[in-house]
Amino acid sequence: MRTRIKVCGLTREADVEAAVQAGADALGFVFYEPSPRSVSIQQAQRLIRRVPAWVAVVGLFVNAPRNIVMSVADEVGLSHLQLHGDESPEDCRGLGRPVIKALRLSAQGEKAANPSTPVLADQVAAYSDCHAVLFDADSAGFGGSGQAFDWTRLSGAFAKAPRHEFCWVLSGGLESGSVGRAVAQLAPPCVDVSSGVEAWENGKQLKGIKDAIRIREFVAAVQAADANRLLKNIS
Repeated sequence: MRTRIKVCGLTREADVEAAVQAGADALGFVFYEPSPRSVSIQQAQRLIRRVPAWVAVVGLFVNAPRNIVMSVADEVGLSHLQLHGDESPEDCRGLGRPVIKALRLSAQGEKAANPSTPVLADQVAAYSDCHAVLFDADSAGFGGSGQAFDWTRLSGAFAKAPRHEFCWVLSGGLESGSVGRAVAQLAPPCVDVSSGVEAWENGKQLKGIKDAIRIREFVAAVQAADANRLLKNIS
């Protein structure tokens, strides 16, 4: 099975078109105002008109009231919801669309600084009703950190929720130079990229502004890793 690709944090029509042309399977739009990649409902409507029917449209929310989530989803035409805050399993139910729940992994290891924090397998099991879980690096804020985490942390993550072993997303600091290794090592069903395909100017990252070349390089790296994995399975 090939690795699906989600490009998140899109704010411009040109970047939507670049991601679609490169072969992205899903596009993510951030509805969290503190994020530099946030879009308004009007922006999202304009951008989503550029998305063909065969590409999933994902809305990212952080601790938003469920009536707001459902209203925005209806207004802009979202196909999936990504909840990236402290939403409980109950918060993820009854939203009328497939839900991807982000789980943030600290750099301190399984039993993070707070000893009451559930181990990862328990967290994954708690969200077993969600369409998928997404693993991202923890950070001071919400909505994606742009940082990588230790992938060995995922060992045993699906022990209590085997269904999610076939429906999860790898995020966290991925870019064209690292995603091939991630695909080879972890075989994630889907990878999610945002900061790893953004433009730079005068040594400064332009958050929310994507680079079409970086998007193509990222997709090509995933496709090459998939091809190598297939060859190894055949041989």
